[in-house]
Amino acid sequence: MSFAQMLDTLPMARLLDRSLNASPAAVRESMARQEHSLNDFAHLISPAATSFLEALGLRSHQITQQRYGKVIRLFAPLYLSNECINHCSYCGFSRDNPILRLTLSVEEVRREAQALLDHGFRNLLLVSGEHPKFVSTGYLVDCVRALQGMGPSVSLEVAPMDQDTYRLMVEAGADGLVVYQETYDRQVYTGVHTAGPKRNFEWRLETAERAYAAGFRRLGIGALFGLSDWRGDAICVAAHAAYLLRNCWKAALTISLPRLRPCSGNFQPLTEMSDRDLVQLVCAFRLAFPDVGLVLSTREPSQLRDGLIPLGITLMSAGSHTEPGGYTGAGKQKLHQTERGRMVKVAEITPGTAATEQFKIADSRSPKEIANLVRRLGYEPVWKDWDPVLTAAN
Repeated sequence: MSFAQMLDTLPMARLLDRSLNASPAAVRESMARQEHSLNDFAHLISPAATSFLEALGLRSHQITQQRYGKVIRLFAPLYLSNECINHCSYCGFSRDNPILRLTLSVEEVRREAQALLDHGFRNLLLVSGEHPKFVSTGYLVDCVRALQGMGPSVSLEVAPMDQDTYRLMVEAGADGLVVYQETYDRQVYTGVHTAGPKRNFEWRLETAERAYAAGFRRLGIGALFGLSDWRGDAICVAAHAAYLLRNCWKAALTISLPRLRPCSGNFQPLTEMSDRDLVQLVCAFRLAFPDVGLVLSTREPSQLRDGLIPLGITLMSAGSHTEPGGYTGAGKQKLHQTERGRMVKVAEITPGTAATEQFKIADSRSPKEIANLVRRLGYEPVWKDWDPVLTAAN
C-alpha cells in the first residue's frame, strides 16, 4: 500500500478531535512514552500541551543531544531556474506572475556551487521551478554530473519524476531528494494548485517512494504551513514520516517545517501558525521521531531560529538566496519574462537587477555569522553530513 492509499484510511477527524480536546492528563501520559503513536503525536500538538511547553522543550533538548550531540548541520539551496509551468497561488515562481526569470547554464551552476563551497558548505541542494522546456531531464542530469567531485553529496528539490528518471539522477550522482506536499488537505491542495502537472495530488505524494525505489538514500518531506490547518497537516506529516521509516528504512529522513513568506503575487496565508505553535511542533516531532532530522530554513526570523537551535533542530539553512544566480550574479544578462512558454525580452532592466526570488527570506545573516552564533550557543556547525563511502556497502 502506498502512502497515498494509506492517507485515505487515516481517521483524520478523530485525530484532530483528539488533539483539540486532549486533557492535561493525556498530554502527560503521551510525553512519558518512549515510543509514540499518532494519537500521542496529536496530544503533543494539542492546545492543552501548550501548558507543558517548557517540559516539552526540555525533553526535546535532551533527546536531540542524546541522538545528535551538540551539532548543527548547515546548508544553502542552489536555485537553477525560476521558470515554472504550474499555477500555485502561494509561490513567487507561479507561471502567471510577471517576474524576471532565469535558467542558469551548467557552467553558471558550477560557479554558484563553487561560491557555496567557498563559504564552507559541502553538500549541495539543487532547487528549481517545474518547467520541462527549460529544466529538462537532460539538463538536470548534466547539472548533477557537472558537480561531481565538487562536494560529497548532491540533493534535488525539483519537479517530481517517475522511477526510471530518478534512476538516471542517481546514476549521475544525486543521492538526496526533497519534496514537500505543501498541504495534505486534498480540497485546499486543489484550490491553490489550479493549473499544471502539480495539480496531481497523488503523484506528488508518492514521490519519495519512487525516489527510494530508484536508489536515493536521503529523503526530505514536509508541509508548507499557512495553507491549511497546521495541526491537520502536522498529523499527516507525522503519518507520512512513520510510513517512510517503515517502508524506506535504508534512507535517512528529514522533516522540514516551513511557514509561508511574502512573495510575488502577494498571496496571504489562509491559516495562522504562531511562533509558539512552531516551537511546540518542533518539540512534538523530536519526541515522536528521535532519529529524524528536523530542518529550519531562513524563512524564519533570526531571533526565533536562535531560540530553536537547542530545542530539536538539527539542520539549518544559512546565507540563503531563493533566486537563480543569487550567490554570484550569474546569468543576469539573460533575464526575461515568460509567456506561454516563450521568453519575452524585457524593455529595460536596471543594472544590478537579479532574477525574482521564490520568497523573501527572514534571516539574512551570512553563513559565517550563523556558524559563529552556533558556536556561541555551545554547538558545532557542520558543513558536511553525508559521505558516499558510508553507503558503499548498501
